[in-house]
Amino acid sequence: MKIYNSLTRKKEELTPHTAGKLSMYTCGPTVYHYAHIGNLRTYIMEDVLEKYLRYTGLDVTRVMNITDVGHLTSDGDTGDDKMLKGAKREHKTVMEIAEFYTNAFFDDCRKLNIKKPDITEPATQCIDEFIRVISALEEKGYAYRAGGNVYFDTSKLKQYYVFGDLSEEDLEVGVREGVEEDTNKKNKADFALWFTRSKFDDQELKWDSPWGCGYPGWHIECSCIAMKNLGEYLDLHCGGIDNQFPHHTNEIAQSEAYLGHKWCGYWFHVHHLNTDNGKMSKSKGEFLTVSLLEQKGYDPLAYRFFCLLSHYRKALTFSYENLDNAAVAYKKLISRIAALIKTCGGESNEAAVNAASKAAELKKGFEQAMDSDLNTSLAITAVYDIIKADAPAAAKIAAIADIDKVLSLELISKAQAAAEADENDKNGAEDIPGEIAQLAEKRAQARKAKDFAEADRLRDMITQKGYIIEETREGTKIRKKN
Repeated sequence: MKIYNSLTRKKEELTPHTAGKLSMYTCGPTVYHYAHIGNLRTYIMEDVLEKYLRYTGLDVTRVMNITDVGHLTSDGDTGDDKMLKGAKREHKTVMEIAEFYTNAFFDDCRKLNIKKPDITEPATQCIDEFIRVISALEEKGYAYRAGGNVYFDTSKLKQYYVFGDLSEEDLEVGVREGVEEDTNKKNKADFALWFTRSKFDDQELKWDSPWGCGYPGWHIECSCIAMKNLGEYLDLHCGGIDNQFPHHTNEIAQSEAYLGHKWCGYWFHVHHLNTDNGKMSKSKGEFLTVSLLEQKGYDPLAYRFFCLLSHYRKALTFSYENLDNAAVAYKKLISRIAALIKTCGGESNEAAVNAASKAAELKKGFEQAMDSDLNTSLAITAVYDIIKADAPAAAKIAAIADIDKVLSLELISKAQAAAEADENDKNGAEDIPGEIAQLAEKRAQARKAKDFAEADRLRDMITQKGYIIEETREGTKIRKKN
């Protein structure tokens, strides 16, 4: 398999440090609020990558952190801790906030069929590890104390920014617009390893350390959690493109200064989910969650399908029109697989016996797409090609079932349910109140006029009245909520 390595800025064959085994680290959530669907695009693509690596036969160990302390509201090591901000917002303790939103995050992952990593580690459980590594960095001359805090000295490195050719001026985070400069730093690119009460007197979570009572910076957490669970050599590090600088840049700086050798061979970055107003973010108020999509009548897996239709290294633009189109395509795909399932019953025993060998041939297009930098869009096309192929239906179903272990769209189970429902109720009709039908007709007119804001408002009204509106191959359908 070849992936685009952000570190070298080219596609490279993914070769683990230890043959047959691959260590994988993915940056986890800061659990101060719900994850929005932009965050979850990254986790969906990381999930597909992990599952495909397992599909190819690799023994993958995936680790993810849970940031429950230390992540500040700016890149310049200034502002409130995000966890403290969440606690103040909801009048709860930091740990109550962390527990609630950690559970909410994994609930969203479950709805999207995102596999839970083999190891998840909250930052608050690794304080001793952070102190040990920071102390070693100080002994090696890579860290210094200033204003009660401990900072990493980027001037000690031959090259600090390793992901591109930016100038020193570009990297002066401390003087970016809207970011307060931290005057404790020797160099503007330096970053905090440990904060003490001299900086945050109201911080709820503090621990004793050689530098005073305080808490860790965000960047040190991922390095230490990865090294603790995966050792000195990491094969693959994943995250959103917005983490490339400063977070991942700082991880490399401190990890390699501590270890004395190259730390991670491959870096995988997923690009942004945008709206018409730019990158989706909590701070902008564009807070679209999986639960909100469900309330509007969408299957969460339709959103997963929507993400897979685009390459992970391309920014993806979200709109309800785009999601509606993906939802219709997803339902059509399931319907076509349901038709295959019905065909299987009429095939000969010989066709069923030969299904496995035929399935291996049918999967080649999918594997070629995935081997070429995780091209999920072409992988979906490969599924359609399998459906159209001149091969027994049983072989097609077997191939799609294997592929869906990676795509995780529940193609077979949903198709089986659709086939059974079609047999039980050919029309699928039910009595719809006139008021609901009128709202649906107004929504159809709004969509035709491309007034998507009005169409969305009408969809919400229909949902509030206990009905769900769905776009299918046959047209718009309305059904009562279960």
